[in-house]
Amino acid sequence: MKPRLTKKQEEYISKQVASVGDQNNSEVMRDNLRLDNIYREKGLKDLRKEIELGWNGSDSSMTMDDIIKSKMNR
Repeated sequence: MKPRLTKKQEEYISKQVASVGDQNNSEVMRDNLRLDNIYREKGLKDLRKEIELGWNGSDSSMTMDDIIKSKMNR
């Protein structure tokens, strides 16, 4: 089944094609998928790093809620 795009997604792609000029819809989609993959891989890498730091680090007096709040306030 061919994926369907929303009107907003179609408009975004059209604007991207128009702004670059030498790309077509497929190229814009491939570029965005590639960037999404890079973003997700970086997020996973950063998460693994934080987990490793926590696993190998000393015990903390902070609660899980304290840790989450401190990360959200960055």
